[in-house]
Amino acid sequence: MKKIAVINDLSGMGKCSLTAAIPVISVMGVQACPLPTAILSAQTGFETYYYNDYTEHMEEIMLRWKQMRFRPDGIYTGFLSGAAQADVVLEFIEIFGDENTKILIDPVMGDNGTEYPIYTEVLCEKMRILAEKASIITPNLTEALLLLYGKEKIRERWKWMAALNQKDFMGEVEKTGKKLAEAFGVEAVITGIDLIEEKSVSMGNLITDHRGCTWVKVKKEGGSYSGTGDLFASVLSAGMVKGTDLAESVQKAADFISKAIHDTVLEGTDRNEGVCFEKYLSELL
Repeated sequence: MKKIAVINDLSGMGKCSLTAAIPVISVMGVQACPLPTAILSAQTGFETYYYNDYTEHMEEIMLRWKQMRFRPDGIYTGFLSGAAQADVVLEFIEIFGDENTKILIDPVMGDNGTEYPIYTEVLCEKMRILAEKASIITPNLTEALLLLYGKEKIRERWKWMAALNQKDFMGEVEKTGKKLAEAFGVEAVITGIDLIEEKSVSMGNLITDHRGCTWVKVKKEGGSYSGTGDLFASVLSAGMVKGTDLAESVQKAADFISKAIHDTVLEGTDRNEGVCFEKYLSELL
């Protein structure tokens, strides 16, 4: 069975990060080997949570895995607490990766035009180095712009893009995807883009690969829910090591999450609780 080292936080509540990744990757026939970056009682959208940075313990786990001659087929990274932890991940890739290892980097740094509290320019530079080692990167639009332009330019550029009509906006997103692919030598998927078309709203994901730019769209319902980005990247990471076409994986991930959000909206579940994805896991087989 193929294995993916999943480097992400473990949140007890919120259906995100490792608690989202492990069931998705497992049901797709790949063994998820978790390496926690932090332990949280609940994801940070909740009013209160316990947080324990796991950087020093990551090194201990890596030592034991090295002694076991662990060799994953894929590496998938999500939340990293800062630049020091990004250095640990770079070390992990050097130790456990080779020319055959498929790497997916989800550069968690911000959303909706604003960086997260963990953001620093040093972390962003480390994310750029990680992106250069990746096979696939899955930034949202904010993270894509941070990778290309950094914090100083993003707000002005975000405001400018938000004022464009839909056609020009999509064109600028495509230019951004091409710049990412060229700058880092990767296949890039810019995720979670709101598209207003014919009085309806779609959730768009832009793929930039050897074929150029391809949009995958599904109907948008509800708002932003905890863990959807983790579910998306998990489907792609499993598909990546199985050799599935990227566009096929993106479509599968988008359909899977769309159905889960639909049920979540019907139930009236709070966004911090995450989405009702479990009943649709079998569709990922």
